[in-house]
Amino acid sequence: MKRITVFCGSSCGTDKIFEIQAYELGKALAKCNIELVYGGAKVGLMGAIANGVLKNNGRVIGVLPGFLKKAEVAHENLTELIEVETMHQRKSKMDELSDGFITLPGGFGTMEEFFEMLTWAQLGLHKKPVAVLNINGYYDELLSLIQHMVDKGFLKAANREMLLVSNDIEDLLDKMRNYKVPVVAKWINKNEG
Repeated sequence: MKRITVFCGSSCGTDKIFEIQAYELGKALAKCNIELVYGGAKVGLMGAIANGVLKNNGRVIGVLPGFLKKAEVAHENLTELIEVETMHQRKSKMDELSDGFITLPGGFGTMEEFFEMLTWAQLGLHKKPVAVLNINGYYDELLSLIQHMVDKGFLKAANREMLLVSNDIEDLLDKMRNYKVPVVAKWINKNEG
């Protein structure tokens, strides 16, 4: 893996451990010579992970819609800042640039980015690992909901297994390095229609 996209909050949340772990993930990426691709902001967990990479001699590519750059949230010290017009272009560019995805704590925007990449994997639009760093149990309820989706027949167990989860940075990176795309019967047949 040469580049990993990280989705996370533009806030630091209520627990200092979120910011600490975001910085530590950035530090670990730099140590492994993995470039960070992220939303380009200097605030919240986004700023923490970027700083973790940059302060440890790593490379950071920010992808930021112009309307957010104008709001003066752009990180000034990135290796590269790519400006796009829309949020959808932002996700497409992040997908194009990266070899995998990690989700840290965040709100609606983080969830939307995470679920779109996970859905693209389910549909076979990419074969990259999609992972969650479950800091201090932040995603426990979401993981329970995903299991509930399986139990109620709305999600195949094999698709649930596509999601890599750990509360430990090194363990999560190891899972991503060793990820094998599961063979799952598709819901959609390309030849139909």
